[in-house]
Amino acid sequence: MHPRNIHNEGYDFASLIMSHQELQTYVEKNAFGNNSIDFSDNRAVLQLNKAILKHYYQITEWNIPEYYLCPAIPGRADYIHYIADLLKEEDDNLPIKGLDIGTGANCIYAILGAQIYGWHMVGSDIKLPSIAAAQANIEATKALKKKIKIRHQNDNAHIFEGIIKKDEYYHFTMCNPPFHKSEAEATKGTLRKTKNLEYKSSILNFGGQSNELWCNGGEALFIKRMIKQSINYKRQVGWFSSLVSKKENLAKLYKQLNKLPVVHKTIQMNQGNKKSRFIAWKFQ
Repeated sequence: MHPRNIHNEGYDFASLIMSHQELQTYVEKNAFGNNSIDFSDNRAVLQLNKAILKHYYQITEWNIPEYYLCPAIPGRADYIHYIADLLKEEDDNLPIKGLDIGTGANCIYAILGAQIYGWHMVGSDIKLPSIAAAQANIEATKALKKKIKIRHQNDNAHIFEGIIKKDEYYHFTMCNPPFHKSEAEATKGTLRKTKNLEYKSSILNFGGQSNELWCNGGEALFIKRMIKQSINYKRQVGWFSSLVSKKENLAKLYKQLNKLPVVHKTIQMNQGNKKSRFIAWKFQ
């Protein structure tokens, strides 16, 4: 993981349990004799996340509705750290402001950006239940109230319009887009993941609602739409960015970006055996 990622050394379950006693119920010895949890158990993953946010990020309370996406926090923190590296290239002493597109009920990127770097964040989402849950997570920790604002995107045809106001400037935008093209594809992907990781059950371990996991055209079409719409906000945003879960989509996205007067980068990330990446583009 990124050198500044606090999770590089793995999970310190003893310390995590001290911060969040409810985690104790789900900790057991794995095949290697180390403390761990059953990552196929939604309840265990939820309690692990609560413990991590309390112990490392001073979050008073955090929750998500049942069956909503429960993020793996170390990987989310990586995206935040690499965004920070991008921003170091800028000669700008203004307080950093970022936009998390599709912040979800968990609001995790906005929370990490605020707590790790003190950034001011706006999180947007299309679903009202996600907006309500994200707002509840912000209200639960006093320090977040001044740093994070949640906004509802009421038109799924738009990504930035209705969210970025005329007088606002954002140093960056970030997004973890829905990556499947359909519910059937999402289900198939989950079953394959479950089989590959040899989970004890076929429970979808990280949950996820329809808008979190799939959309028409999948991530490639979503990001291409984001690139097109970013033109209208080229003077209000420094770096636009998005995770790209499928590397085979990169060629299509580069083709789209190369039509515009932008510089673009692909940042590679590694979390254990998992490889991920995000693209970032900036208008010249």
